[in-house]
Amino acid sequence: MAAHRDWLGLKMELPPRRRLQLTILSFVLPLALWSAISYVPFLWHPLVHITDPGDSEYFSADMDVPRADFLSQNRELAAAGQKPAAGYRVNPVYLPAPHAVVRAFYTAFTTPPRLPNEPWLHESLAHSIRTITLGFLFSSIIGVPLGILCGTYRFFARLTEPFVEFFRYLPAPAFGALCVAILGIDDGPKIAIIIIGTFFQQVLVISNTVRKVDPALIEAAQTLGSRGWRLVRRVIIPASITDIYTDMRILLGWAWTYLIVAEVVGTMSGITYFINQQARYRNFDNVYAAIMMIGIIGLTTDFFLAWLGTKLFPWKRRRVAGTAKITPWLKFFPSKAAPKSSPIPAA
Repeated sequence: MAAHRDWLGLKMELPPRRRLQLTILSFVLPLALWSAISYVPFLWHPLVHITDPGDSEYFSADMDVPRADFLSQNRELAAAGQKPAAGYRVNPVYLPAPHAVVRAFYTAFTTPPRLPNEPWLHESLAHSIRTITLGFLFSSIIGVPLGILCGTYRFFARLTEPFVEFFRYLPAPAFGALCVAILGIDDGPKIAIIIIGTFFQQVLVISNTVRKVDPALIEAAQTLGSRGWRLVRRVIIPASITDIYTDMRILLGWAWTYLIVAEVVGTMSGITYFINQQARYRNFDNVYAAIMMIGIIGLTTDFFLAWLGTKLFPWKRRRVAGTAKITPWLKFFPSKAAPKSSPIPAA
């Protein structure tokens, strides 16, 4: 039983090799399921792609019809002594095969827009990244200091958190009409939606993190005469900064979830505009590719921030035996099994 628990990582961190294997498997399993549905006809494939309509008056070449209609029509043709239709089973157009989506990662960037005023894919992505960056930056400028104050002083917590708790349950998209009325139809309301969606969560998450600072550290600092801003700057912030940094990485991912909703407010723009246009043209391989690009950008950003965290906070860097033998970025995966610690960097 103990070996079974160790294999599952109940109380101990998994070995580096197993972590790498499970990380790869977490992507391979969904891809395998998608490939099976795409390439194995009898699993699903509810439509039939007509290659030869035969004597049917309803079918035409390159037409996709439900399989039940195809079989019913062929039975009628056979009963009448006419030539049946021919075709092969396919999935709906909204579920392209993996190879088509992989190809779209290249063609979506090289294919010019259909209309002169439509943006290229790289322009849409750049617009979305700018919106996310500005929205999260403005949210953090106020949210992080306020969260630290609420976590440190009960005065600010009682003054602020009841309203924040109430407001965080209000869906950010509900303020879209107000944001357009106040800020216009361009990027202003989009940035505002991201701010509304992340700011209130930021305050509560960071204040909760700051409250986990070891009270013994605060008492020791007060005994040595530290008070007010000096206590916050020299004790509270250093003791919680690494966990606040991790919280910010998680909250940045939260901001990305509001992107699609924010970009339909006012004038549709960014990657949301590209996705909607490609869906209108029934280029669903480009739609899937664009959605995956958002995930890739977000994951790459998180890896970069994790790496940056090891440079900014070297005392937090984990020492795991055997990590030199595996891919260097593996150590940047946050482990939920490890308890948070709040050491103070050496002066």
